Formats: sequence, C-alpha cells, structure tokens
Amino acid sequence: MDALMGGAGLSVRGKSLLEQLVGDGARPDPILITSADNEQPQVFAALRELAREAGNRLGPVHFLDLLHGGGEQAARYNAVRFTQLREWLAGLGTPVGDVAQAEKDEARLRVLLAQALGLRRAGQLTGAEAVRIVAASAILPPEQVEASLSALLADPPPPVTAAQTLFLTGSTQEDFRLYDGLEAAGTLVVGEAQDWGRPWCAGVTPLARRSPDDPHTLIAAARAAGATALLHAMRPGDEAAPWDVKPLRAACTAIGLQFLAVTWDGNGQMPPALTTFLADPVAPVTPPAPASSPNPDRPGGGRAALKPPTRSRKSLSAVANFGQFQRDWFAALREQVAAGAPLAVVNANAPQEILRAMDIPFVVNQWWASIVAAKQQSGRYFSLLRDRDYPADVEAYSAQGLAAAFDDDTENAPWGGLPRPDFLAAVTGTDATARIFRQWAMETGADLYLYQRSFDSRWQIPTDWWEDLPGDWDQHLEPERLNLMEGELRAHVARLETATGKRFDPDRFAEVMDLVNEQEEWYRRTRDLIAATHPAPVSIVDTMPATMVPQWHRGSIWARDAAKALYEEVAARAAAGDAACPNERVRLMWVGRGLWSDMAFYQRWEESHGAVFVCSMYLSLAADGYIRHHDRGRDPIRALAARFVTMGDELRMPTWAGAWHVRDARIHGVHGAVALTDADPFVLRALEEAGIPVLRLDLDNYNQESADAAAVDRAVTRFIEGLQT
Repeated sequence: MDALMGGAGLSVRGKSLLEQLVGDGARPDPILITSADNEQPQVFAALRELAREAGNRLGPVHFLDLLHGGGEQAARYNAVRFTQLREWLAGLGTPVGDVAQAEKDEARLRVLLAQALGLRRAGQLTGAEAVRIVAASAILPPEQVEASLSALLADPPPPVTAAQTLFLTGSTQEDFRLYDGLEAAGTLVVGEAQDWGRPWCAGVTPLARRSPDDPHTLIAAARAAGATALLHAMRPGDEAAPWDVKPLRAACTAIGLQFLAVTWDGNGQMPPALTTFLADPVAPVTPPAPASSPNPDRPGGGRAALKPPTRSRKSLSAVANFGQFQRDWFAALREQVAAGAPLAVVNANAPQEILRAMDIPFVVNQWWASIVAAKQQSGRYFSLLRDRDYPADVEAYSAQGLAAAFDDDTENAPWGGLPRPDFLAAVTGTDATARIFRQWAMETGADLYLYQRSFDSRWQIPTDWWEDLPGDWDQHLEPERLNLMEGELRAHVARLETATGKRFDPDRFAEVMDLVNEQEEWYRRTRDLIAATHPAPVSIVDTMPATMVPQWHRGSIWARDAAKALYEEVAARAAAGDAACPNERVRLMWVGRGLWSDMAFYQRWEESHGAVFVCSMYLSLAADGYIRHHDRGRDPIRALAARFVTMGDELRMPTWAGAWHVRDARIHGVHGAVALTDADPFVLRALEEAGIPVLRLDLDNYNQESADAAAVDRAVTRFIEGLQT
C-alpha cells in the first residue's frame, strides 16, 4: 500500500482500511463507506480511482455522505443521501426487507445494551469488556447479540475495583489495545467519549446530527461515571484531537479533576508521562523532550537555524505594485476596524463574495499566514500557540490567525497585526478545521459560521472538469451538493444581515460575480500564454504573488484590472523575448502549497542548471477552478455555490486532481515535478504514469522547524541533474 499511496494522503489507519478493501485480487462483495470522518471520502475516492485505472475489480461500491452538523440544510442533504442508499441496496438484487421491523429490533437491542452497560456503572464490567460489548453489538447478527446480552444480564460478572478510575476522551480508538494497556496497569476506564463507547444505546439521534462534545458536558459525564481523572488519548497523526486539549484541561482544572493529554493508542510501550500519571495523578508530569535535530551539527536543525532566506528576484513590475496596494489596503482596513467597522476573517475555501457584495471588510486566513511567513514571524507565532496550550505543528498554516489573537508585540506584529475579528467563516474541509475555528471564536468572541463540506458520491465522474464546469456546472455537479451550499450561503447572508444591519443586494452581488469571472478569464489567458512560451517569460516567483494578491480581492474592479495588467505585462515580455531564465533548459512544476517564507528557493537552480519553475496550483487553479457563469437565467447565488462546492476536489481528490495536474504539466511542457510532503499521492502517481518524473520533498510549506535545508537543496539538485541526462 505504501508503494501505491506513497507517504502522504492517508494515515496509517486509512491505508490499512484501503489495503483490506483492495487486497491482492478481485473483491465481489458490496462495499458501503460512510463519512465518519474526513478520511473516509478519500478512501472512497481512492477506490474509485483505482477501479478506473486498473479496471473495476471491485464489487458494487457506495459512499454514504452524511453530514455531522445540525440544521435543516444538513437534514435535507442527509435525507437525499439515505434515499440514494436505499436505491443502491435495492439495485443489488437483495430485498431490503422490512425497515420498520428492523427499527423495532434495533430499539429492543438498544434497551438490552443499555441494561448490559449498566453493569459497568455498577462496577461489574471493565472498560475493555464494555467497549468489546459495544463493538460486538454493532457487527454481529442481531439474534446473536440479543442472546449474548440476555445471557450476560442473567449471570452478571462479579464486581471489579481499581484505585484509579479514568474517563477517556481524544481520538476514536480503532481497537482495544488502549483499554487493555490502561487496565493492565491497574486502572479502570469507567467511561469515554469516543465512538465505540458512546451511549448510543440510550437514544435514537443519528450520529450524523450529533454535535461536537462540549468540554463541560464531558466533565459532567466523567463525574457521573465516578472518574478520578480524565485522560485525553490521541492517536499518532490525529490532527483534530490536539485542538481539544486546552479547553479540556481548563475545564478539568476549574473543578479539580486531574487531566493528562498524551499521544498513545496502546501500541508499543506506554509513554513515561502516562505511567507517572497512572501511578500518581497529582504528581507533576515531565513534558516530553523536544525532538532532536535532524542535523546533529546544526543545533535546532532545519531552515529555522539557517540565515534568513535571500530575497527572490521579481521580473514583473505588477508584483511590486500589487504588494504596495496590499499594504495600503491592509492599513486602511485596520483604520476601518479601529473606527468600529466589523471585520470578518475567512478560510480561503469559504465564500468571500457575499462579504464583498455586503461591503463587510474581510481578511483571508491563508493570506495572513503567508504574510506571517514572509515577515519571518512563523517561529514566534508557533511559540504564541504553544504558550497558550495549543498545538503548533498541526495544520500550522491554518492556525496563524488564531495565533494573531495573542500577538501583542506591536513592534514585530506583521503589518501592525491582524485586528480581532467579529466574524469567522470556514468550510469543514478537514477534521481539524472546525476545532481551530471554534477555539479562535472562543478566544476572540467572534461569531462563527461553519459551512458543511460535502463530497461527490458518484462512482463515475468526468475527468476533464475544467472544460465543463465554467459554463455548464449545473449539468455536471450533484444537485444535492449545490442545494446544500446554496442553502448555507443564504443562511449565512441572513445571519450577517441581522448582525450588521446591512442588506444583501442581489444586483450588487451579480456584479461581483461578473467581476470575478472576468478576473479569472484573464488568469486563464495568462496561464495559457506562459504554457505556450519557451523560454517562459516569468516563473512562479512572479505568478504566485501576482495571482494571489488580486485573488484575495476577488469581485473588485481593482482585482479584475490587476489580473488584466498581469496578462498584459506577461504578454509584453513574451513578445519582446524576455525570459525568467534566458538559458532555460529544464521546466519544472511545483505541486502543493507555496514556500512563501523562501520564494528565492524557486530561483536557486536557474543560473546553475537553467531550471525554471513555470507552473503551480495558484495561477492554474485561478484559471480553471473559479469561473462559474450565471447566464441563461441561472441564480448567481447558486453559481457561487458551484464555485465552492468543488473547492478542494480539484487539488486533493483522486480523479479530479490527477487528470488536472497531468494536463497542466503537459501544456506547460514540464520535464519534472517537485512536490511537498502533503501532496496527494494519486496526483504524483498520475504524473509519473504520464511520464513526468516526480521529486517528493520531506518539507512542510509552513512549519520548517525540523527541515534539513541542505538535504533538500541536494535532493533538488540531483533531481534536476537527472532530468538533464
């Protein structure tokens, strides 16, 4: 599976699941995948792509995309998905059966299971026994479950005792090793808030409608279970659970309940901090030692220990002009906010056009992160997070806005600092996103609006979406996904109207949408011109900032005109024969997020090797991913929904992303591609299968504290020299 998926894309857990599904040969059994977390859609998309590549050796596969938030929009969406599930089951040729009777049978089992788990509250079941009962009840035939539970209740086990009783939170446990390890050490797990141990037997609320646990709710549950301590156990690689540590620790401290957060899933030796905690919960716990430097000759290691990166050389005057505009704009925004204007901060994948139309000042979270990086403040911002008990190494790029809430160093704050927001908005694209934004809202008092992330559930999808979606998005996207996003857009607009007293003007919004489409059309012309011109008139050192600065101002006249000015300057350079690298011999694609803190990286091999990075996702996605026409009487709000419902699919989802990257590489005539750690493995496989060599760098675009810069440079040099032989 590592050969298939590479080192990124899916966790060890996800790869294990995929390996079990794919195996060594054909699998005729029907497969049903649900969106229990944000990794399951990737598993489904991976199966879909593997079937497309190698011929469909799988049996029927269905993805049930259930939303995990509340609200009427989510309820309607889930109802459609359940209808599709019933149709799929009926299509298998096996009778679905009596659903009403099945519901009665389940209700009877719920009662039995609740009675059985009552033995745990009476001290007659260990945590390991209780979680096994829950697991067995979920997977065994109902009649076997009923018989086993009845037998247990008829002859209950003797009481169990332990000096230390734990309530378990954190990552969902995929097996029983953690329970077994904890109770082998003499403790008793008396309750938990993880999927295998939830009291789902006590109610009929679907899991898809369940809200995230409030810390005070968990504390109350721990108290009710008789726990003397709360253990927040995180699986290695879990990006969501670390963001729950601070509020849980604070809630426990407030009532005197002992607390420990630890990364351990029961595999391998118990961490020393946990051993100490179990022996004496009130004893001070020594924090783990800092990770050792990857280069023993350079204490601290990585790029952070090197001299500051050299400044990149820009070929376009537009870049300097855009930069000055951005500084002036941000200074004016700070003045507006200081004078009482409301401020919104939104993730890049959240709709900003409604804010533009309502004249609500806003900042894009990822733009702010790029400014922090460009001003060499990343290390200080990591410390701001760590000092407040937040993780600094989990989705660091998305957490810099939260870090800014703690930045009171007016002398060093980038561009004077990010003002405190009144509104926050994001799409729940990762398991960590909702946590980050909830903590941000808690720390600042901002009103938070989270858009639900939906996923394409079709087994067959078109691969040339860049041709179809600009004009015919309503013919090629699932209507239920469009309905969901459109409904959430309208709900967000109504909430903003209530909070600000402003009114949403449909005509003004249509103007914004038209300006965006015009802007992106100029980017398409610029991308196509660069792709067709040899040597390239500019490199991504120019096109990345020249694209992204106006992109943060989408829907404004300035942004539309800036995109046009970019095209005109690139066209003038191409006509004059000006080149980013006159001795161009190797054309490279950059895959993944940009190294905003070290843009000179991309020019390091121009003079020595004639190697030019000619394309990245920034200009290419602007060219292909944003245009959504609303002619032919189509609603501009629905067109905006069509723009954002696929945001992320183009870059991350197999089939969507692979074909697009291959096409972009081919039109640019690249000789090779260089990718970051988090690059989608199917994209890299698609490039390699298309005959395009790929270099995978062990490098994060934002957190480079542990990166060995010299090793990275050597790897790129060897790769380029290999392309030239």
